Amino acid sequence: MNTFAFGRSVAALFTALCLLLPYAGPLHAENGCPAEPAAVPLALPHLRAALNNGVEGVIVALGSSSTQGAMASNLGHSYPAILQGVLAAGLPAAHIAVINRGIGGQDAAEELARMQADVLAIRPQAVIWQVGANGALRNVDPDVFRDLVTNGVRRLEAAGIDVILMDNQQSPLLLAKADEAVYDRELAQVASETGATLFSRRALMRTWRSGGFAFADFIAVDGLHHNDHGYFCVADALARSMLAGIKQNHPLTASR
Repeated sequence: MNTFAFGRSVAALFTALCLLLPYAGPLHAENGCPAEPAAVPLALPHLRAALNNGVEGVIVALGSSSTQGAMASNLGHSYPAILQGVLAAGLPAAHIAVINRGIGGQDAAEELARMQADVLAIRPQAVIWQVGANGALRNVDPDVFRDLVTNGVRRLEAAGIDVILMDNQQSPLLLAKADEAVYDRELAQVASETGATLFSRRALMRTWRSGGFAFADFIAVDGLHHNDHGYFCVADALARSMLAGIKQNHPLTASR
């Protein structure tokens, strides 16, 4: 079996296992996450239209190890698994599935290569594309990175899919790279030039840090990936912004 086929097989097994695990639920009283400003609505017209029409909402989480759930205590603590639970709680009248298509070690080039099989073939209404960390760690040419992501976003949009770009976690290993911020700026630029929206972990985690929280509150002992608390708080913040967008003129009964 070649490396690409093996990676897809592992991702498929990971997704199947996630579906067998219950939503992990809040880790502390309330949600245990730092107080944040009011959620900024993310534009999700295709997902919102599907839910308005009683159609199952299908969201694909495309990305690398921090989508896959590296360093989480179990698969139910990956951010896509938590996101599905929080969205379901926020929209109890809807049926929403979040499909995990994260493969550790990949970045824009590898994810673009499997976009047809792992994303487009599923026909989701929305995709969350977490990308850039491995590009930063490997010193990928930022111009090449931007072109690859732009190509991918255009393909998704042409298929009638809402696109959320997720930038990099603020972790010691990434911050040790002098140009790590370049890739986040490129993602912001792609979002501004396309119909994609940006969910910035960079901004979110800098807010946490400025509030006095330590890296260890959200980053695992490897100095790169999230721990369970970090995955939960990222997913919770993302869900609040998605729900704010979905609920704009949304007729479904919502509890959140």
